Amino acid sequence: MSFSGNTNPKVVFRLGHMGDVALTTGVLSHWHENNGDTFIFITRAANAPLLANHPAVTEVIALENPELKGAAWFTKARTLAATYKRHTLLDLHGTLRSRILSVVWKGKVRRYPKFGITRRLYDRTHKELFRTTLEAVSVPQRYFMAQDGKPPVAESLVPQIYLTDIERAEASIRIDTITNGKPIVALHPYATHQSKQWPREHWLALTALLASAGINWFIVGRDDKPLLDNHERDFTNATNLRETCALMDRAELLITGDSGPMHLACGVGTPVLAMFGPTVKAWGFYPAGPKDRVLETNLECRPCSLHGSKSCTSGFECMISLTPEKVMKAAKASVPL
Repeated sequence: MSFSGNTNPKVVFRLGHMGDVALTTGVLSHWHENNGDTFIFITRAANAPLLANHPAVTEVIALENPELKGAAWFTKARTLAATYKRHTLLDLHGTLRSRILSVVWKGKVRRYPKFGITRRLYDRTHKELFRTTLEAVSVPQRYFMAQDGKPPVAESLVPQIYLTDIERAEASIRIDTITNGKPIVALHPYATHQSKQWPREHWLALTALLASAGINWFIVGRDDKPLLDNHERDFTNATNLRETCALMDRAELLITGDSGPMHLACGVGTPVLAMFGPTVKAWGFYPAGPKDRVLETNLECRPCSLHGSKSCTSGFECMISLTPEKVMKAAKASVPL
């Protein structure tokens, strides 16, 4: 996957989930627009479509899972280092794999601050000092600090997904079958970890509230158990990554938990209402657009983990307490519906 660009782009390394890669895109746009920088981007093959048409990206190196395992990664890392020698490497991952690549890299290496110690201290103590320090810089702002000093405001680094006219037109054809000129809300009812997932019965109640208010809605995402299987408004498992982005581009609002699609909606300029339970804004993975909002309940047990992977021992109050009525009220307050 290649695009036009300058003769000596920097090399960005970021694997992770789609949300992690999406969060780099606004930073790349900022560097490109203000410094003229271009980039070669190394990521997992599944995340590569997010970078298509990005004006700052000259090449995407899409790695398959076998290339990232054991001895195969040592071989691949040496090949990458030899191929892109004298290019600056921006390590926006900060894991063992990226450290291995850094060791063999034949050029400058710059790394973003993960605030790992501060995150662990806040996770264990919930002290206000650590929360304040972490909330002062979002993850995109931390990415920015790999190359520059003090970052700009978080809102200026929100993700940027570049859709084509054809992608938008195809999304319109899909959406037009369920709309009648009324507002449209996208719903993403799934989560990687169960503790971050809003209760199924809450989602069903929310669809009823939206319908009674005359507000169109549709569902996006991927899951083994679609919320409303075979329903005309449920596009679960029916779209690829870019088609999902194009569908959300048609919505006035996305309602979701702490998820990857939260960042994709930001990337196409759709406001986000995100429900945070076990995770918190201090981790840095929050929507930072001008109309984005995080809905949460302040509890002493929050946060209980960095990614929401721990099982709840307190009755799941952080998510259950966010009732469908509260979410509906917050949705109407976020954007005109």
